[in-house]
Amino acid sequence: MNGGTILVTGGAGYVGSHFVARLEDDARAYVAFDDLSRGRAAFVPQTRLVHGDIADEALVEALCRERGVDTAVHFAAYAYVAESVAEPERYYANNVAKTIALLRALRSAGVNNVIFSSSCATYGEVPEGLPIVESTPQMPVNPYGRTKLMVERVLADYEAAYGLRSISLRYFNAAGASERHPLFEQHDPETHLIPLAIDAALGTRTLEIFGDDYSTPDGTCVRDYVHVDDLADAHVRAVERLRGGGAPLRANLGIGRGASNLQIVRAVESATGTAVRYRFAARRLGDPATLVADASVAHRELGWRPRYEEIEEIVRTAVIGYRRAS
Repeated sequence: MNGGTILVTGGAGYVGSHFVARLEDDARAYVAFDDLSRGRAAFVPQTRLVHGDIADEALVEALCRERGVDTAVHFAAYAYVAESVAEPERYYANNVAKTIALLRALRSAGVNNVIFSSSCATYGEVPEGLPIVESTPQMPVNPYGRTKLMVERVLADYEAAYGLRSISLRYFNAAGASERHPLFEQHDPETHLIPLAIDAALGTRTLEIFGDDYSTPDGTCVRDYVHVDDLADAHVRAVERLRGGGAPLRANLGIGRGASNLQIVRAVESATGTAVRYRFAARRLGDPATLVADASVAHRELGWRPRYEEIEEIVRTAVIGYRRAS
C-alpha cells in the first residue's frame, strides 16, 4: 500500500477503529478524524487522532494538505435505523450534507481517492431466498439506507464530473471484535443482535427475538454476519486498488451464507457456557426473512476472502470484546 497518508473519518467508531488497528499493524501512514459524538477516543492512538467535524471544510482541507493525504476512507455516519425513522432530518444532514462538505474539502486538497462505508440497507426488501448481488435493485426502506444510497450516487456523479475515484463497500452485518487489539462493539443504544444476545447470557438483559414464523428452517430471521477484521481487510484492499489505478467499484461484503437468530443464541450459549434469556416478540415491519450476500465481486476484484467464515468463531471474538468492555 504505497502512497501518502490515509484520512480515516469516523476512525474512532466500531468499524473505523478496527481499520485503524489494521493500519497500525501494517505501519501505514494515516490520521483518524472523528467528532467523538459516537466514537471512542480510547480506540485510537492519541497521536493519530484529530477531533473535528467532517463538515469543517477548512480544517479537513488544511489537515489533508499538512499530512499529505492521498486517500480518504469514510466511515463517519449515523447508523441506527429506528433513529433514522424518528429523526430523518438529522440523518440527511449528517450522512449526506456533511459528506458533500467533506468531498468538497477533499477535492480542494487534491484528494481523489475515496473508500465509502456503505450498507446492505441500500437494497431494502429483496426477493426471498436469493443471494443479493450488486445489480439487485436498490430500494431502501428507511432513511438510513436512503442516506447511504444517496452518497453512493453522489460519488458516481463526482466520478463523472470531477474525476473523483471511489469504491463503495456494502457491508452486511458487521460483527465480532479484534483478537489482538483492545477493541469491542458497544453502541448506545445497542441494537445489534450478537452483543444483545451476549448481554442476555452474561448481563441482565432478556433478548427479544422479533418473529418466529418466518419461512426459514427455525422460523427466525437469517442474516449474513461478517467479521469486523475482515471488513478492515477489504478496506485495505480497496485502498490498494485505487492507489494502483484500478477502476472504481461497488461491492458487497459478506460471508455468503446466513445464520438465524436462534443459531446466534446457540453460538452465544456455546461461547459463554451460559444460557441466553430470550423471548419471542412480534415481527418488525419491513424485516425480510433472509438477507445473504453474494460477495463474488469483492472476491474477484479485490482478492478478498473472509478469514472468519463460521458464525461460532465470529461470536467467540464478540464475547472476548464484550468481556473487555465489562
